[in-house]
Amino acid sequence: MSSAVAMEATRRRQRLSSNGGASETTEEPAGQWGRAWEVDWFSLSAVILLLCTAPFLVFFFVMVCDQYQCSVSQPLVELYSGEATLRSIWDKAPSFTWTAAQIYTVWVSFQVVLYMCVPDVTHKFLPGYAGGVQDGARTPAGLINKYEINGLQSWLITHALWYANAQYFHWFSPTIIFDNWIPLLWCTNILGYAVSTFAFVKAYLFPTNAEDCKFTGNVFYNYMMGIEFNPRIGKWFDFKLFFNGRPGIVAWTLINLSYAAKQQELYGYVTNSMILVNVLQAIYVLDFFWNEAWYLKTIDICHDHFGWYLGWGDCVWLPFLYTLQGLYLVYNPVQLSTAHAAAVLLLGLVGYYVFRSTNHQKDLFRRTEGKCSVWGKKPTFIECAYRSGDGGLHHSKLMTSGFWGVARHLNYTGDLMGSLAYCAACGFGHIHPYFYIVYMTILLVHRCVRDEHRCSSKYGKDWKRYTDAVPYRLLPGIF
Repeated sequence: MSSAVAMEATRRRQRLSSNGGASETTEEPAGQWGRAWEVDWFSLSAVILLLCTAPFLVFFFVMVCDQYQCSVSQPLVELYSGEATLRSIWDKAPSFTWTAAQIYTVWVSFQVVLYMCVPDVTHKFLPGYAGGVQDGARTPAGLINKYEINGLQSWLITHALWYANAQYFHWFSPTIIFDNWIPLLWCTNILGYAVSTFAFVKAYLFPTNAEDCKFTGNVFYNYMMGIEFNPRIGKWFDFKLFFNGRPGIVAWTLINLSYAAKQQELYGYVTNSMILVNVLQAIYVLDFFWNEAWYLKTIDICHDHFGWYLGWGDCVWLPFLYTLQGLYLVYNPVQLSTAHAAAVLLLGLVGYYVFRSTNHQKDLFRRTEGKCSVWGKKPTFIECAYRSGDGGLHHSKLMTSGFWGVARHLNYTGDLMGSLAYCAACGFGHIHPYFYIVYMTILLVHRCVRDEHRCSSKYGKDWKRYTDAVPYRLLPGIF
C-alpha cells in the first residue's frame, strides 16, 4: 500500500498554482511535508511513552482532586510511605456507570446531528462570520476538501438549550457533568480508542484518499500519529473537523459552567476566580468557532494525520486537562483580591489580543495575496515555491511585517499568555492548575519546531531566507 502511494505521489499532472498561475509539469519527486515517512528511534520511543503514560496522567490529575483536594504531592508521599497503594487509590475512584454512558452517548449523538444535519445559517446574519461550505487548504496530494462550517451555530444551540434547562425545564441538574466526571472519563476513553482504532483500520482497508495516506512501517507510530490525512465517512463527516471541534471544545464551556454550578451548590456563592476562568476560556472557545473557517488552514488540519494523537486527545485529553482550573476551584474556592483579579484579566485579554491580531494579520494577508495594509504599511513578504504530492509547482508568500516580523510564531506567545492567566486565576496554593501552562509551553514549543521542520522541507532555501529575515520564534531577542 505505502509503495503504491509513493508512486502516485510522483506522477505527472498539471495544476494551478496557489497564486492563480499555471504550475510546471515535472517528473521530479514532490517535496515531502506533513507527517514523517520514516521514524527514528527517538520519535518511536516518545510515541510509545505517550501511548503508555498519557491515559494514566489524565486519570492522576482528575483523581487527585477527587481524593486529595487537588494535591499533586500527597498521593505520591502516601505511596512512598506505604500509607496508600496503587490498588487502594484505584479502588476509591468511581467506576464506569451506565448513567455516564447514557449521558455521553446522548451528548456525542446530539453533536453529530448538529454537525451533519443542521446546515449553518448564522453566516447569513452575522457580519464578518465565515460559515457554511468552505474550502480547506491544499493537501500534500494536491486536493482541496470542502467543509461545512457550523461550529458556532452548534455552540449557540447547545448553550441555549443548557440555559433553557437550567432556568426553565430542569430536565437535569446543571452539575450533571461534575457529578459524573470520573465515570465520564471512562466513557470518553472508550470513544477515543474506538475512533482511533477505526481510523487506523480504515486507512488500510478503505481510505478516503489513498494519495494522502502515509505508512511508516511502524505500527505504533502509524496508530498514534495517523495514516489518513482526511478520513471521512460519506461526503461531509470529516473526522478531523468533528473531533477537533466537537464534542470536546463545545463541551469545554459547558464543563466550566457545571463547575461553577457545583461551586454555587457547595458554598452558596461563585468566586471571582471561577468567573474569570469561565470568561477567559469562553473567549478562547468562541474565538475558535468564530474563526473555524480559518482553522482549516492551521497545522491540525493542514499537516496532522488523524490517529490516536487527535482522536483520543480530542475526546479525553482536551476536556479533562484543559478544564483543570475550574475543577481545582470546585475543591479549593479562591476569592482573589481586586488587584490580583485585574492583573489576571489584563494578562488574559492582552494575550488574546496578541493571539487574535497575529492570526488576523496572516488571514488578511492570505485573503488579499499581500494587497493590504498591516500596521499602516504595505506588508513585506518572501515569495516561496513548493511542490505538492502530485508534482505540481505552487507558490506561497511568507509575511515578514506586522506581528509576523516580530517573531515567527507570536500567535503562540499570545496563546501562552492566555494560558498563564487561566492558571494564575487559581492563586498559588497548589501546582495542580499550573499543569496547563507547563503542557501548553511544551506543546507550542514542540509545535514551533515541528512546523518549522515541515516548512524547511516544504520550502527549502526559501525558508532559510525567511528565518534570516525573522530570526526569533516566540520571544524577540530571546527565543
